[in-house]
Amino acid sequence: VPAQALRIPKGKSQSKEPEQALPPLGPVAVDAKGCVTIAIHAKPGAKHNAVTDLTTEAVSVAIAAPPSEGEANAELCRYLSKVLELRKSDVVLDKGSKSREKVVKLLASTTPEEVLEKLEKQVEKK
Repeated sequence: VPAQALRIPKGKSQSKEPEQALPPLGPVAVDAKGCVTIAIHAKPGAKHNAVTDLTTEAVSVAIAAPPSEGEANAELCRYLSKVLELRKSDVVLDKGSKSREKVVKLLASTTPEEVLEKLEKQVEKK
């Protein structure tokens, strides 16, 4: 057998469990390190913090802070930590500090299902 045939293609993780074919949970995903990530569409400068919409692409979050000097980003992380019942230090902005399209990473051990459920509850409170 040629040596090349035995090599495992790059990018495939050699974990024991089978690949989970879970349906994508819309904006909530799990990254390579196992952290839950949330795609956020931020709307800074709102009257109050609120999860306004949940689409397959992103969670729309109105933020009661101006989009200057990172205030809205800090407020977003603070608000999400409250909604998701996590410590503030467990909610970090992963991508998009200058954009409305952001990715927030959760460092706590939680599941995408739990996260989605808590976000959906917020949307229903309207």
